Amino acid sequence: MPDVTKTATAVEDAVALPADVTPPAKQEKARSLWGDAWVDLRRNPYFLVASVLIFFLLLVAAWPSLFTSASPTKGDLVKHFLGKPELGSIGSEGWLGYDGQGRSVYARLIYGTRASIIVGVTVTAIVTLVGGVMGMLAGYFGGWIDALLSRLTDIFFGIPFLLGAMVVLQSFVERTVWVVVFALAFLGWTQMARVMRGAVITVKHADYVHAAKALGAGTGRILFRHILPNAMAPVIVVATIALGGYISAEATLSYLGLGLAAPTVSWGVDISTGVDQIRVAQHILLWPSIMLSITVLAFIMLGEAVRNALDPKLR
Repeated sequence: MPDVTKTATAVEDAVALPADVTPPAKQEKARSLWGDAWVDLRRNPYFLVASVLIFFLLLVAAWPSLFTSASPTKGDLVKHFLGKPELGSIGSEGWLGYDGQGRSVYARLIYGTRASIIVGVTVTAIVTLVGGVMGMLAGYFGGWIDALLSRLTDIFFGIPFLLGAMVVLQSFVERTVWVVVFALAFLGWTQMARVMRGAVITVKHADYVHAAKALGAGTGRILFRHILPNAMAPVIVVATIALGGYISAEATLSYLGLGLAAPTVSWGVDISTGVDQIRVAQHILLWPSIMLSITVLAFIMLGEAVRNALDPKLR
Protein backbone atom coordinates (compact mmCIF):
# COMPACT_ATOMS: atom_id res chain seq x y z
CA MET A 1 0.00 0.00 0.00
CA PRO A 2 1.57 3.33 -1.02
CA ASP A 3 2.47 5.92 1.63
CA VAL A 4 -0.24 8.55 1.41
CA THR A 5 1.78 11.18 3.30
CA LYS A 6 4.77 10.90 0.96
CA THR A 7 2.53 11.01 -2.09
CA ALA A 8 0.81 14.21 -0.90
CA THR A 9 4.18 15.81 -0.14
CA ALA A 10 5.46 14.95 -3.60
CA VAL A 11 2.41 16.52 -5.22
CA GLU A 12 2.82 19.72 -3.19
CA ASP A 13 6.48 19.91 -4.19
CA ALA A 14 5.54 19.42 -7.82
CA VAL A 15 3.06 22.28 -7.85
CA ALA A 16 5.01 24.55 -5.51
CA LEU A 17 6.04 27.91 -6.85
CA PRO A 18 9.72 28.61 -7.49
CA ALA A 19 11.63 30.22 -4.68
CA ASP A 20 11.95 33.55 -6.49
CA VAL A 21 8.22 33.85 -7.19
CA THR A 22 6.06 35.55 -4.55
CA PRO A 23 2.48 34.30 -4.28
CA PRO A 24 -0.03 37.01 -5.19
CA ALA A 25 -1.28 38.97 -2.22
CA LYS A 26 -4.94 38.73 -1.38
CA GLN A 27 -6.66 41.83 -2.68
CA GLU A 28 -8.62 43.91 -0.19
CA LYS A 29 -12.25 44.60 -0.90
CA ALA A 30 -12.68 48.04 -2.43
CA ARG A 31 -14.34 50.53 -0.11
CA SER A 32 -17.08 52.93 -1.13
CA LEU A 33 -16.80 56.70 -0.78
CA TRP A 34 -18.61 56.61 2.57
CA GLY A 35 -16.55 53.68 3.84
CA ASP A 36 -13.31 55.38 2.85
CA ALA A 37 -14.51 58.62 4.48
CA TRP A 38 -15.34 56.83 7.73
CA VAL A 39 -11.85 55.31 7.89
CA ASP A 40 -10.38 58.77 7.36
CA LEU A 41 -12.65 60.37 9.98
CA ARG A 42 -11.67 57.88 12.66
CA ARG A 43 -8.05 58.98 12.25
CA ASN A 44 -8.84 62.69 12.34
CA PRO A 45 -8.33 64.23 15.82
CA TYR A 46 -10.56 67.21 14.95
CA PHE A 47 -13.43 64.85 14.20
CA LEU A 48 -12.93 62.95 17.45
CA VAL A 49 -12.78 66.11 19.59
CA ALA A 50 -15.79 67.65 17.84
CA SER A 51 -17.80 64.43 18.16
CA VAL A 52 -17.15 64.23 21.90
CA LEU A 53 -18.16 67.88 22.39
CA ILE A 54 -21.32 67.53 20.29
CA PHE A 55 -22.32 64.31 22.04
CA PHE A 56 -21.94 66.08 25.39
CA LEU A 57 -24.01 69.05 24.18
CA LEU A 58 -26.77 66.76 22.91
CA LEU A 59 -26.78 64.95 26.24
CA VAL A 60 -27.07 68.24 28.13
CA ALA A 61 -29.87 69.44 25.84
CA ALA A 62 -31.84 66.20 26.19
CA TRP A 63 -31.42 65.69 29.95
CA PRO A 64 -30.36 68.93 31.68
CA SER A 65 -31.56 67.60 35.02
CA LEU A 66 -28.62 65.17 34.99
CA PHE A 67 -26.21 68.09 35.36
CA THR A 68 -28.05 70.39 37.76
CA SER A 69 -30.96 70.25 40.14
CA ALA A 70 -31.36 74.04 40.28
CA SER A 71 -34.10 75.92 38.49
CA PRO A 72 -32.95 78.31 35.74
CA THR A 73 -35.88 80.69 36.36
CA LYS A 74 -36.15 80.68 40.17
CA GLY A 75 -34.06 83.41 41.78
CA ASP A 76 -33.02 84.63 45.21
CA LEU A 77 -32.47 88.39 45.35
CA VAL A 78 -30.15 87.95 48.32
CA LYS A 79 -27.62 86.41 45.90
CA HIS A 80 -28.00 88.94 43.07
CA PHE A 81 -24.76 89.64 41.16
CA LEU A 82 -22.85 87.22 43.37
CA GLY A 83 -19.98 86.22 41.12
CA LYS A 84 -17.75 84.22 43.41
CA PRO A 85 -18.31 80.49 43.90
CA GLU A 86 -20.38 79.48 46.86
CA LEU A 87 -18.75 77.79 49.77
CA GLY A 88 -19.31 74.07 49.63
CA SER A 89 -19.04 71.44 46.95
CA ILE A 90 -17.79 72.36 43.48
CA GLY A 91 -20.99 70.96 42.01
CA SER A 92 -23.28 73.40 43.83
CA GLU A 93 -25.73 75.46 41.78
CA GLY A 94 -23.84 78.71 42.34
CA TRP A 95 -20.29 77.75 41.42
CA LEU A 96 -20.47 80.08 38.38
CA GLY A 97 -22.20 82.85 40.26
CA TYR A 98 -25.66 84.43 40.04
CA ASP A 99 -27.29 87.04 37.82
CA GLY A 100 -29.17 90.22 38.76
CA GLN A 101 -32.26 88.29 39.85
CA GLY A 102 -30.30 85.79 41.92
CA ARG A 103 -30.67 82.96 39.38
CA SER A 104 -27.91 80.40 39.01
CA VAL A 105 -25.72 81.16 36.00
CA TYR A 106 -24.70 77.50 35.86
CA ALA A 107 -28.32 76.32 35.73
CA ARG A 108 -29.16 78.83 33.00
CA LEU A 109 -26.08 77.74 31.08
CA ILE A 110 -27.20 74.10 31.19
CA TYR A 111 -30.84 74.74 30.30
CA GLY A 112 -29.90 77.29 27.63
CA THR A 113 -28.21 74.50 25.67
CA ARG A 114 -31.60 73.03 24.76
CA ALA A 115 -32.87 76.12 22.94
CA SER A 116 -29.68 76.56 20.93
CA ILE A 117 -29.42 72.89 19.94
CA ILE A 118 -33.12 72.67 19.00
CA VAL A 119 -32.87 75.76 16.80
CA GLY A 120 -29.64 74.64 15.13
CA VAL A 121 -30.63 71.03 14.45
CA THR A 122 -34.23 71.77 13.41
CA VAL A 123 -33.34 74.61 11.06
CA THR A 124 -30.59 72.52 9.48
CA ALA A 125 -32.98 69.60 8.94
CA ILE A 126 -35.64 71.83 7.35
CA VAL A 127 -33.31 73.73 5.02
CA THR A 128 -31.59 70.50 3.97
CA LEU A 129 -34.93 68.89 3.13
CA VAL A 130 -36.48 71.89 1.36
CA GLY A 131 -33.34 73.07 -0.36
CA GLY A 132 -32.33 69.52 -1.26
CA VAL A 133 -35.66 68.73 -2.93
CA MET A 134 -35.75 71.99 -4.87
CA GLY A 135 -32.13 71.70 -5.95
CA MET A 136 -32.58 68.07 -7.00
CA LEU A 137 -35.64 68.87 -9.12
CA ALA A 138 -33.97 71.88 -10.73
CA GLY A 139 -30.74 70.05 -11.47
CA TYR A 140 -32.28 66.87 -12.83
CA PHE A 141 -35.15 68.14 -14.98
CA GLY A 142 -33.62 71.43 -16.15
CA GLY A 143 -35.60 73.51 -18.62
CA TRP A 144 -38.39 75.71 -17.30
CA ILE A 145 -38.39 73.93 -13.94
CA ASP A 146 -34.73 74.83 -13.43
CA ALA A 147 -35.35 78.41 -14.59
CA LEU A 148 -38.34 78.87 -12.26
CA LEU A 149 -36.71 77.38 -9.16
CA SER A 150 -33.41 79.13 -9.83
CA ARG A 151 -35.09 82.55 -10.12
CA LEU A 152 -37.02 81.86 -6.90
CA THR A 153 -33.76 80.94 -5.22
CA ASP A 154 -32.12 84.12 -6.48
CA ILE A 155 -34.95 86.23 -5.02
CA PHE A 156 -34.51 84.73 -1.56
CA PHE A 157 -30.73 84.77 -1.92
CA GLY A 158 -30.83 88.54 -2.44
CA ILE A 159 -32.40 89.11 0.99
CA PRO A 160 -29.78 89.65 3.72
CA PHE A 161 -30.11 86.70 6.07
CA LEU A 162 -30.14 88.42 9.47
CA LEU A 163 -32.02 91.47 8.24
CA GLY A 164 -34.69 89.29 6.66
CA ALA A 165 -34.97 87.21 9.83
CA MET A 166 -35.47 90.40 11.85
CA VAL A 167 -38.29 91.52 9.57
CA VAL A 168 -39.99 88.11 9.79
CA LEU A 169 -39.67 87.95 13.57
CA GLN A 170 -41.10 91.45 13.95
CA SER A 171 -44.35 90.09 12.49
CA PHE A 172 -44.89 87.82 15.52
CA VAL A 173 -46.06 89.06 18.88
CA GLU A 174 -44.72 86.04 20.76
CA ARG A 175 -41.32 84.79 19.60
CA THR A 176 -40.91 81.20 20.73
CA VAL A 177 -38.28 78.67 19.70
CA TRP A 178 -40.42 77.44 16.80
CA VAL A 179 -41.02 80.97 15.54
CA VAL A 180 -37.26 81.53 15.42
CA VAL A 181 -36.85 78.18 13.64
CA PHE A 182 -39.41 79.24 11.03
CA ALA A 183 -37.73 82.61 10.45
CA LEU A 184 -34.26 81.11 9.97
CA ALA A 185 -35.48 78.22 7.82
CA PHE A 186 -37.61 80.52 5.66
CA LEU A 187 -34.47 82.33 4.48
CA GLY A 188 -31.78 79.68 4.90
CA TRP A 189 -32.71 77.04 2.30
CA THR A 190 -31.21 78.89 -0.69
CA GLN A 191 -27.59 77.85 -0.13
CA MET A 192 -28.59 74.19 0.21
CA ALA A 193 -30.63 74.37 -2.99
CA ARG A 194 -27.69 75.71 -4.97
CA VAL A 195 -25.30 73.11 -3.62
CA MET A 196 -27.71 70.25 -4.38
CA ARG A 197 -28.46 71.58 -7.87
CA GLY A 198 -24.77 71.69 -8.78
CA ALA A 199 -24.15 68.20 -7.39
CA VAL A 200 -27.13 66.72 -9.25
CA ILE A 201 -26.07 68.31 -12.55
CA THR A 202 -22.67 66.67 -12.15
CA VAL A 203 -24.02 63.25 -11.16
CA LYS A 204 -26.81 62.97 -13.75
CA HIS A 205 -24.26 62.74 -16.58
CA ALA A 206 -22.53 59.72 -15.02
CA ASP A 207 -22.48 56.41 -16.91
CA TYR A 208 -24.46 54.51 -14.29
CA VAL A 209 -27.33 57.01 -14.60
CA HIS A 210 -27.40 56.56 -18.40
CA ALA A 211 -27.30 52.79 -17.91
CA ALA A 212 -30.27 52.94 -15.53
CA LYS A 213 -32.23 54.97 -18.05
CA ALA A 214 -31.36 52.48 -20.81
CA LEU A 215 -32.62 49.61 -18.64
CA GLY A 216 -35.96 51.38 -18.26
CA ALA A 217 -35.67 52.63 -14.68
CA GLY A 218 -38.30 55.20 -13.68
CA THR A 219 -37.58 58.78 -12.67
CA GLY A 220 -38.18 58.11 -8.98
CA ARG A 221 -35.82 55.14 -8.92
CA ILE A 222 -33.10 57.07 -10.73
CA LEU A 223 -33.43 60.05 -8.39
CA PHE A 224 -33.48 58.17 -5.09
CA ARG A 225 -31.33 55.11 -5.92
CA HIS A 226 -28.64 56.56 -8.15
CA ILE A 227 -28.51 60.37 -8.02
CA LEU A 228 -29.39 61.27 -4.42
CA PRO A 229 -26.88 58.96 -2.66
CA ASN A 230 -24.05 60.22 -4.88
CA ALA A 231 -25.01 63.90 -4.60
CA MET A 232 -25.44 64.05 -0.81
CA ALA A 233 -21.75 64.41 0.12
CA PRO A 234 -21.41 68.18 -0.52
CA VAL A 235 -24.85 68.81 1.03
CA ILE A 236 -23.87 67.02 4.24
CA VAL A 237 -20.67 69.06 4.46
CA VAL A 238 -22.49 72.38 3.99
CA ALA A 239 -25.26 71.39 6.42
CA THR A 240 -22.77 70.43 9.14
CA ILE A 241 -20.92 73.73 8.90
CA ALA A 242 -24.15 75.76 8.60
CA LEU A 243 -25.56 74.22 11.80
CA GLY A 244 -23.10 76.18 13.89
CA GLY A 245 -24.01 79.32 11.96
CA TYR A 246 -27.71 78.89 12.76
CA ILE A 247 -26.93 78.55 16.47
CA SER A 248 -24.89 81.75 16.25
CA ALA A 249 -27.72 83.48 14.34
CA GLU A 250 -30.23 82.56 17.05
CA ALA A 251 -27.95 83.99 19.72
CA THR A 252 -27.44 87.16 17.65
CA LEU A 253 -31.18 87.71 17.21
CA SER A 254 -31.81 87.08 20.90
CA TYR A 255 -29.03 89.50 21.80
CA LEU A 256 -30.66 92.17 19.63
CA GLY A 257 -34.00 91.57 21.34
CA LEU A 258 -35.63 90.15 18.20
CA GLY A 259 -35.19 86.43 18.89
CA LEU A 260 -36.00 84.45 21.99
CA ALA A 261 -37.11 86.43 25.02
CA ALA A 262 -37.67 85.78 28.70
CA PRO A 263 -38.89 83.56 30.25
CA THR A 264 -37.24 81.33 27.59
CA VAL A 265 -33.75 80.32 28.73
CA SER A 266 -31.20 80.98 26.01
CA TRP A 267 -27.53 81.86 25.76
CA GLY A 268 -28.40 84.83 23.56
CA VAL A 269 -30.83 86.16 26.16
CA ASP A 270 -28.20 85.84 28.90
CA ILE A 271 -25.56 87.51 26.73
CA SER A 272 -27.93 90.42 26.13
CA THR A 273 -28.56 90.69 29.87
CA GLY A 274 -24.87 90.40 30.65
CA VAL A 275 -23.91 93.30 28.38
CA ASP A 276 -26.07 95.65 30.42
CA GLN A 277 -24.37 94.52 33.63
CA ILE A 278 -20.82 94.14 32.35
CA ARG A 279 -19.41 96.73 34.75
CA VAL A 280 -20.67 95.05 37.90
CA ALA A 281 -21.01 91.36 36.96
CA GLN A 282 -18.77 90.23 34.12
CA HIS A 283 -19.47 86.55 34.76
CA ILE A 284 -23.05 86.88 33.46
CA LEU A 285 -21.67 87.70 30.00
CA LEU A 286 -18.55 85.54 30.16
CA TRP A 287 -19.95 82.03 30.63
CA PRO A 288 -22.72 81.96 28.01
CA SER A 289 -20.32 83.57 25.52
CA ILE A 290 -17.76 80.82 26.13
CA MET A 291 -20.39 78.11 25.82
CA LEU A 292 -21.71 79.57 22.57
CA SER A 293 -18.21 79.83 21.11
CA ILE A 294 -17.36 76.23 22.02
CA THR A 295 -20.61 74.95 20.48
CA VAL A 296 -20.17 76.81 17.18
CA LEU A 297 -16.51 75.79 17.03
CA ALA A 298 -17.41 72.13 17.57
CA PHE A 299 -19.81 72.06 14.63
CA ILE A 300 -17.39 73.95 12.39
CA MET A 301 -14.62 71.47 13.25
CA LEU A 302 -16.99 68.60 12.49
CA GLY A 303 -17.91 70.12 9.14
CA GLU A 304 -14.29 70.67 8.17
CA ALA A 305 -13.39 67.09 9.07
CA VAL A 306 -16.30 65.73 7.03
CA ARG A 307 -15.37 67.96 4.11
CA ASN A 308 -11.79 66.71 4.09
CA ALA A 309 -12.93 63.10 4.33
CA LEU A 310 -15.49 63.32 1.52
CA ASP A 311 -13.30 65.28 -0.91
CA PRO A 312 -10.51 63.03 -2.30
CA LYS A 313 -8.78 66.06 -3.85
CA LEU A 314 -7.92 67.38 -0.40
CA ARG A 315 -6.02 64.25 0.66
